[in-house]
Amino acid sequence: MADLASIHQLLIRFRDERNWQQFHTLKDLIISLNLESAELLELTQWKSDAMLGQLASDPAFQEKLADECADVLLYLLLIAGEGGIDLLQAAENKIKKNAEKYPVAQSYGSAKKYTELKQLSRKRED
Repeated sequence: MADLASIHQLLIRFRDERNWQQFHTLKDLIISLNLESAELLELTQWKSDAMLGQLASDPAFQEKLADECADVLLYLLLIAGEGGIDLLQAAENKIKKNAEKYPVAQSYGSAKKYTELKQLSRKRED
C-alpha cells in the first residue's frame, strides 16, 4: 500500500523525467489545484443529490471521480513539497484547531461557522 511520501516521490520522478519543474512555481501549482478542483466540482453540476447517489455506483462515474480526486491530491502534494509542509502533520494540526473552534456542545448538528457559534453562545450567556 502506498503512502503520501511514496506517491510524492513517484510524482516528482514523473515531473522531473519531463522537465516540468520549471512550470511548477508555487503560484502556478495553486492555480492548477483550483482548476482541478473546478473539474471535480463540474462532476456535480446540474445533478441532484439523488442523481449523484445513483452515479456513485456507476463505474464510469467512479473512474472520473477518482481521476479528479487524484489530480487534486497530486497538485496538493506538489504545493506542500514546494512549501516545505508535512501534509499529514498539517492535517492533524488543523483538526485540533477545528476542535477548538467547533466545540461539540455548540456545533453538534449545526452547519454554522464558528464565528456564528460564538455569537450564539454569547447571546445565551446574556
